[in-house]
Amino acid sequence: MSRTIRRILSVIVIGTAAVAFAGTESFDQIRPGALPPGWECGVTGRGSPHWAVEADSSAPSQPNVLKQTGSGTFPWCVSKAVSIADGFVEVMFKPLSGREDQAGGLVWRWKDGDNYYIARANALEGNVSLYHTDGGHRLTIKYVDAPVTGNQWHRLRVEFSTKHIKVLLDGKPYIEVEDGHITGAGAVGVWTKADSVTAFDDFAFGGT
Repeated sequence: MSRTIRRILSVIVIGTAAVAFAGTESFDQIRPGALPPGWECGVTGRGSPHWAVEADSSAPSQPNVLKQTGSGTFPWCVSKAVSIADGFVEVMFKPLSGREDQAGGLVWRWKDGDNYYIARANALEGNVSLYHTDGGHRLTIKYVDAPVTGNQWHRLRVEFSTKHIKVLLDGKPYIEVEDGHITGAGAVGVWTKADSVTAFDDFAFGGT
């Protein structure tokens, strides 16, 4: 696990062991061209995504970002060292280019490359969307219009507890629903779509 992940806490509750995770990955201690330790990248569907840490002078925290420069149906990159059922995940993202899409997203309760939740913002469509992926099929839960400007940093955050899910963009809530398609703990990470070239920074998480 990266040195920038601040802590992993073991909590004992009424005789049952529960592990609480909390941390921030700024990618600044990672060698450019590499991935943070414990992270795994892939694609739901088909394609050739390419994830790597790169230097970026515009990064909210200097000097590095995690960047996706390839293409695929739904590229993802997750921290498998983290397993959260209830909590939050957030990231700074910057949609850089893409003719088909300019998307940046978060995943949580990630079981494998075919089963997880997604919240994403899209600069081409100007919206925020919530999905669940079941057996490799992405299914829409809700989407709403939202101001997502290309080549600009935005903060995307998801708060989740049992069936309750809340999605915020730049501090403003856009989606709040009850959904129980995916339960239990899973990994957390970031996500893009199609030919989106997207940079990510200051990935944070917390929960149990």
